[in-house]
Amino acid sequence: MSEHHVVTEMPQPGVRLIRLNRPERRNALSTAVLAAVAAALTAADQDGDIRCLVLTGGPEVFAAGADIDELAEKDARGGLDDARVRHWTAIRGIRKPIVAAVNGWCLGAGNELLMCCDLAVAGRDARFGQPELNLGIIPGAGGTSLLPRLIGRARAMRLVLLGDALDAEEAKAAGLITDVVEPDEVLPAALALARRLADRAPLAIAEAKLSINAALETPLTLHHVLERQAFSITLGSADKREGVAAFREKRAAQWQGR
Repeated sequence: MSEHHVVTEMPQPGVRLIRLNRPERRNALSTAVLAAVAAALTAADQDGDIRCLVLTGGPEVFAAGADIDELAEKDARGGLDDARVRHWTAIRGIRKPIVAAVNGWCLGAGNELLMCCDLAVAGRDARFGQPELNLGIIPGAGGTSLLPRLIGRARAMRLVLLGDALDAEEAKAAGLITDVVEPDEVLPAALALARRLADRAPLAIAEAKLSINAALETPLTLHHVLERQAFSITLGSADKREGVAAFREKRAAQWQGR
């Protein structure tokens, strides 16, 4: 049934909308649902007609973490030998930009899924947290590794150790999300961002996304080298030639993504 818990549509040219649709379980990310999310994102990433992805949940919950029933059955070996690791790796490896549209609760694995996105629009009702310690465990997909890199050690300690949640304005101030709007404006605002991204040079966006993400874990001197290599790739691209020609001719560029 996981394929029914992740639905996709094309709300506008070049943009794929991926929606978590498991309201009876507060969009809990079971392994099957996480696999479906990874598959939907990967399929869109490989589709030449798609330039940007939008990931959203429901009006009251983006995603409220992992599936508790599934979690209860796992032991230490199950945590190490877990298909979820493969699905998370696939999600983090998406080259096209992902915009999150968040209403309501975004907790645990849901917050870790949010951190895989590149831009995020949230409603004023949104709340972000890592409450895994309430279950006697810790986050396992970025909540103690990526989160402090994004929002700082002190805030990460508050979210993880105390189980406190950030409201939307706090999350924006911390750098976890990019925009806060009224709840009924979340998806339109996310789609507007996606439209802007879809209109930009796709190869350059992919290289820029990869380079910015690498800054979180790469020493600065090495990152300068990697950045220059990515710059050189775009310098020799058809899109660069088109971008320069469009600028000189004062017209909109027709990007090819190569």
